Amino acid sequence: MKRVIIRRRIKTVTARAPTVRVQGTRVKLVDNETLNRFNSSILGLGDINVPSREVEAIAAVFDLAGFTKFCNQVDPHLAVPKYLSSFLDWLFGKVRAGLTEGDYGDRKALWTELPFLAKFLGDGVLFLWNTRGMTENLICKVITTLHEICYAYRHQFYPKISMTVDKPPIILRCGMARGRVFSVGNGKDYIGHCINTASRLQKLSLLTFCFPHRGFAIQEYMPESHRSNFVQKCVTIRGIGENELIWVVKEEFDRLPEKSRELFRTP
Repeated sequence: MKRVIIRRRIKTVTARAPTVRVQGTRVKLVDNETLNRFNSSILGLGDINVPSREVEAIAAVFDLAGFTKFCNQVDPHLAVPKYLSSFLDWLFGKVRAGLTEGDYGDRKALWTELPFLAKFLGDGVLFLWNTRGMTENLICKVITTLHEICYAYRHQFYPKISMTVDKPPIILRCGMARGRVFSVGNGKDYIGHCINTASRLQKLSLLTFCFPHRGFAIQEYMPESHRSNFVQKCVTIRGIGENELIWVVKEEFDRLPEKSRELFRTP
């Protein structure tokens, strides 16, 4: 007599959350513990009731022009992570290198402090520097450092990344401003007028680098070799003011189309 072994397939059934119908619509029932986990703590700000701390700061907003279009290409899940990984490593490396003045073995000499906040904005990065103890000369040096980063993106980073990623953003823009910022929660985030100003300035016309006259005494403290790169203009900035005095890159301004230049006035 032959023995016949019958194998039975065992199917595991995962318990599903019960559902009910409310006014003809099927809805899922969840317990209060699950529901309560959705609260403000997921923002990662810490204790929001902590009194706000005021900091005198420089805000710099870097923005990738055309990043949204880049993300809308075919199969963005393949290109976007690769691009962002390379770009963010490059950007933070350039900031570190720009603030470094000397190499002493396993230590580096910084001419100013590193940013105390770096925040990803979806299509760019916000940096905040504490200006306490920072001289006007050093503040001017921050300006030239960030301007050089924007220039290096177009002429160094972009040519290389475009060989490995299809149609990456061509231009990196930067807006700067100086003022007071106020901590939110345990200092995981900050708010302030200068952050808003920097954000507005980074997308001003077709310019890639811009900062206000207020708070940046470049005429008195920036070396002429660097100051000659900038020209002073008056412009209306939405949400900021109608006759704001700003500094823009002279070479960029001279290349603007006539219609774009009409937005600016000579002080």
